[in-house]
Amino acid sequence: MSPLSFQALHQLYYDPDIENKNVAQKWLMQAQVSPQAWQFCWALLSPEKVPEIQYFGASALHTKISRYWGDIPAEQYDSLKTQLFAQIAHFASGSKMVLTRLCVALASLALNVMPDLWPGAVAEMVRAFQEEGVGADGRARCLALLELLTVLPEEFQTSRLPQARKGRVREALAAEWASVCPLLRQLLRQPESPGTVKARVLKCLSSWVLLDVPLSESEALVEDCFAVLTDPELFDAAVEAIVNAISHPDAQRHVSSLLKLVPQVLQRQDQLREAVQSGDMETSHGICRIAVALGENHSRVLLDQVENWHSFLALVNMIMFCTGIPGHYPVNETTSSLTLTFWYTLQDDIMSFDMEKQAAYLQVYRPVYFQLVDVLLHKAQFPTEEEYVSWSSDEKEQFRIYRVDISDTLMYVYEMLGAELLSSLYDKLGRVLTNAEQPTPWQHTEALLYGLQSIAETIDVSYSDVIPGLIGFIPRINVNNVQLADTVMFTIGALAEWLSDHPVMLSSVLPMVLQALGNPDLSVSSVSTLKKICRECKYDLIPYAANIVAVSQVRCSQCMWLMQALGFLLSALPVEEILQNLHSLITPYIQQLEKLADETPNPSNKVAIIHILGLLSNLFTTLDISKKEEQSEEGVPPVKTSPSQLGPNPVVVVLQQVFALIHTILSKWLNDSQVVEAVCAIFEKSVKTLLSDFAPMVSQLSEMLGRMYSTVPQASALELTRLMVHIFASEPEHFPPIKTLFELVTSVTLSIFQQGPRDHPDIVDSFMQLQAQALKRKPDLFLSENLDVKAVYHCGLISLEFPESPTVKSTCLFYVSKLGCVVMSQLWARWCRRMAIGGQSPRSLMEQFAEVLFCLNKHCPTLLAMWLKEALQPPDFPSPHVSAEQKDNFAEQILREHVNKRRVKEIVKEFTLVCRGLHGTEYAAGY
Repeated sequence: MSPLSFQALHQLYYDPDIENKNVAQKWLMQAQVSPQAWQFCWALLSPEKVPEIQYFGASALHTKISRYWGDIPAEQYDSLKTQLFAQIAHFASGSKMVLTRLCVALASLALNVMPDLWPGAVAEMVRAFQEEGVGADGRARCLALLELLTVLPEEFQTSRLPQARKGRVREALAAEWASVCPLLRQLLRQPESPGTVKARVLKCLSSWVLLDVPLSESEALVEDCFAVLTDPELFDAAVEAIVNAISHPDAQRHVSSLLKLVPQVLQRQDQLREAVQSGDMETSHGICRIAVALGENHSRVLLDQVENWHSFLALVNMIMFCTGIPGHYPVNETTSSLTLTFWYTLQDDIMSFDMEKQAAYLQVYRPVYFQLVDVLLHKAQFPTEEEYVSWSSDEKEQFRIYRVDISDTLMYVYEMLGAELLSSLYDKLGRVLTNAEQPTPWQHTEALLYGLQSIAETIDVSYSDVIPGLIGFIPRINVNNVQLADTVMFTIGALAEWLSDHPVMLSSVLPMVLQALGNPDLSVSSVSTLKKICRECKYDLIPYAANIVAVSQVRCSQCMWLMQALGFLLSALPVEEILQNLHSLITPYIQQLEKLADETPNPSNKVAIIHILGLLSNLFTTLDISKKEEQSEEGVPPVKTSPSQLGPNPVVVVLQQVFALIHTILSKWLNDSQVVEAVCAIFEKSVKTLLSDFAPMVSQLSEMLGRMYSTVPQASALELTRLMVHIFASEPEHFPPIKTLFELVTSVTLSIFQQGPRDHPDIVDSFMQLQAQALKRKPDLFLSENLDVKAVYHCGLISLEFPESPTVKSTCLFYVSKLGCVVMSQLWARWCRRMAIGGQSPRSLMEQFAEVLFCLNKHCPTLLAMWLKEALQPPDFPSPHVSAEQKDNFAEQILREHVNKRRVKEIVKEFTLVCRGLHGTEYAAGY
């Protein structure tokens, strides 16, 4: 090897300069794949070299064998195999990392030649390392053999073998298990086997079970693994091996083997309880993993074994113990969360039986699930306040997520237990709240409420007979804790839809919600609940509207949500009252905005401006009077009131009043994209909410948008223009201002493309989305004499060359939108270069490219045939991997498909894989 190579290796491993390391790594990667690598890799393995250099030599060998196997003449296979055996024997007593890479190299060689050229490969490996004269002591040889046997299945999983050959090799490897299993059993059962050897045996088993080795052929070895669970040094590896063996999908076909494992798992219960009592979280966690793996993966099979129902029920109870393991998650235990999915699976399997069988199982398992609810609510309880304060923020977040998982489980369990579950929780809450003699800790009350809330959030409780009582209980709860107060608020929010059907109950809970708004610690729960109530019950809140508006004018961290709540509320009022309430609500903000508009721009007043604009945006998002329904006579369905009956829309009135102020703000902050974005958001949300009611402002807003974009082009202005085109371009009275705006932003953007658009990918993306929307919504916009259509299409072709996938997708949408035959033939080749279906474009874009091809073929097949022939004619285009015959075949297949878009996508996908040299590989299988 050249001195330069050694210098590169030295730089890679020892040079502290990261740039030098990167340069060296790049050079060495190229060296690895060079033809000379076959010579220097053996030299790098010589004994006098340091392990880092030897490791690189072994890695180079693996790279050449795994990726460039075709370069090796068949007559050299045996000598290469012999050399690798010799090197592995030598390094059996040497560097572990070099040994592993050599084993991986030999494994790769075996996968490339078995079974035809190396039948019985694994058996030969075992024999070779059991012979005495291979240059290393017995223990080292044994560990080297186990390392080789371990990496062989792992290398198979990551190999790039063609799919058909991979199936043959998998079968050959599975057949070799007969040579491996007895060896592993012997080593694991021998008392004199060192711990390192047994640990390697367990890891080897974990590796082999991934090869579809039948559980019936490994059950004895798996049972041996249970025996070593008492060894702390081997515990983790044994758990991993058992779980991998049990969890394999093929295991369910071996029912007798699974039934033999159930007692093995149940025998670990004493070890589990001792671990829990002593606080040994690792042991309890591992045994729980085994029990859950057996129950979760094979519950249907085990349920079917009716004669063994007692043993399966015992396994279920063992998992129940794991669910209710003492302590608070995640501080005192981390095991209980492993079990939650099991309860979903078991319920699904029970409910999937026919009605008669299902009834029999429900008789047994309904009591189990009621017990589960009690266990889950106990686990959901908060610790004492003193303990909770000591938790880290990360622990609190994990506990929050854990409670959400419990909530989801309770919701699912309701499907089995039904209304009886709600009644049970309600009765328990009633006993807690009415038992004055024995006060119950707040945690118990909170957990029961949390259970009720979990169900009410997702299940229709309209016909439940316990909800009126629950609403009556809520004001009686002694709320003296933030966590309890939060749950009370969220429970009221979960019942908002029920309250809309029973508005007489609003007076019981609404005062609690309004009072909570003043507590900063309850801002999230109280505002969220108020928003739900205002959305669901807005017509019943009219008597409370003034009070709600007054109370809501408090400073809180959730003021954006609060504005949305008020928007829902105000929507139910008469227009005059809406305007009055809007005046009192937003006047202070408008006054503050006027003051800020007069100030010299600085970071602090920028934040304040964006905040106030955000408040207005959120208010206008939900303030929608067109959705208001008038009261009608009995028996006559309510009639949706039209805007003309309601008079001027309050949102439009407010926007017209503040329009000059917004214009003043823009004049000072036009160069700030965040402020411009906030301004556009007000109008965007207003347009989305009001739709045609926004009509009085179309001309005014179009003019302002044009001036904004002409002065400082920004993507947010294009987004708002796109929305205006979508809603108003088809309306004859609004077409002139929309047309003027569209022509203006298009002209300005074309000038950006002329200057170089690469620095403005957001503008390019939004511009192409706008053009696609215009083509789809109002093609007449492209008939204007003031619009250079050819230049727009040319911009699209430039956009196809952008590396950002969203931009390319938007451009493809533009071409697909009523494309016709507008694309000029002289631009086709450039589009093909970017498309380069087999080139470097991300695979996620291939579907968009296929849609463009489909659209072209649909509208102008003759021209497409000519363009495809011209574009695919150059040699090595779009890839040197594809032949002229394959290109012709691709063109023919595309031109045949005028109707089936899905088929075009499949053709493009296949051609892409061929062009990238990936057709038939493992990568292609997952493409």
